[in-house]
Amino acid sequence: MSADIRRLVDTLKRRRAEVATLGVVAGFDGFVDEMISVVGERRGVADFTALPTMAELGRIVSAAAGHNSLREIVVRSQDPGGCAVNLGDGLTALGVPLDFYGTIGAPRHPAFDAFAATCRSATAWSTAYGRTLAFEFTDGKFMFSAVAQLAELTPELVRAELAKGAFARSCAGAKLIAFTNWTLYPHMTAVWRAVRDDCLSRLTHRPWLFLDLVDPSSRAEGDVRAMLETIGSFAASCRVVLGINLNECAVLSRLMGLPAPGKDGPALAARAADFRARLQIAQVVIHSARINAVADERGAMSSPAGPFCAAPKKTTGAGDRFNAGYCLGLMLDLPHDQALALGSATSGFFIRNARSARFDEVIAFLEAWSTGAAAA
Repeated sequence: MSADIRRLVDTLKRRRAEVATLGVVAGFDGFVDEMISVVGERRGVADFTALPTMAELGRIVSAAAGHNSLREIVVRSQDPGGCAVNLGDGLTALGVPLDFYGTIGAPRHPAFDAFAATCRSATAWSTAYGRTLAFEFTDGKFMFSAVAQLAELTPELVRAELAKGAFARSCAGAKLIAFTNWTLYPHMTAVWRAVRDDCLSRLTHRPWLFLDLVDPSSRAEGDVRAMLETIGSFAASCRVVLGINLNECAVLSRLMGLPAPGKDGPALAARAADFRARLQIAQVVIHSARINAVADERGAMSSPAGPFCAAPKKTTGAGDRFNAGYCLGLMLDLPHDQALALGSATSGFFIRNARSARFDEVIAFLEAWSTGAAAA
């Protein structure tokens, strides 16, 4: 694997000037994320121990059933969030020019100001934005999202925005377009169809279209099936890539009548191939903390997800940073193993540093990975 990583490093160094010539359009979700720790023990005003695991909080909640109970939380930060914002942050940090369209508030919520400053353009579609309470633990995160206001993003509103022409101009110059967070927007399938009919169908250069659903467990099966049908229809004008995590893989497997997916490399690669064939799209990529897999018309493969981090500084948004690295790999037409490794590196840097990596920092991370020095 180290030789493969070194080849990726050489490729990135050789092609770094191309990054600034790429163009990405991303939308449509924007969330204000409150990053929260649950207090296990408070010893002083600034001295406390956080509950380390979701399992421990679960035991506390279960023991309190039938009683009143209270547990202190600490809101560590109020961050710009949403998959499109996080993906965009990962791409702009790498030096990719980005046009963002989405629910960041009108007027824009101050949490998005720093992100917007990194974009080539950042346009609010609707006055709404989502709100997420993200409880972080060493074994994962549990998020509560307030999303009723996101019903404001309707196909009628989107068609009015499309009529202004800016989105179409951005897409006409884009190497990649990304639509994220289908699940939490009640009209998103209709919004996708409006964008398809009024904009994407008129494109002639067949850009990549990267789709990230977000966990669809809470949506009605009929809604999910309608969305999956719409995904296939994008293939007429774009090279469609569906990116999912292990939980989303399990949900889609059930809805497609497939057995529960295995979690080793060959099983995930085979499942990615199953999904791609059924949806009739260019690629399906599955990412996890341990194994990544991808399938296209030429076949399927898997690879280790990179050096494991036992004590991450931040996990919320790590999957979106994987997607940022992978999308850069798509735009540079990297081989699958290199695109997966690039996604692992951008994600790996993020969880260790709680911010997106710049281009030189990704190269440095990959060089450390190749020598075994990035495993902390």
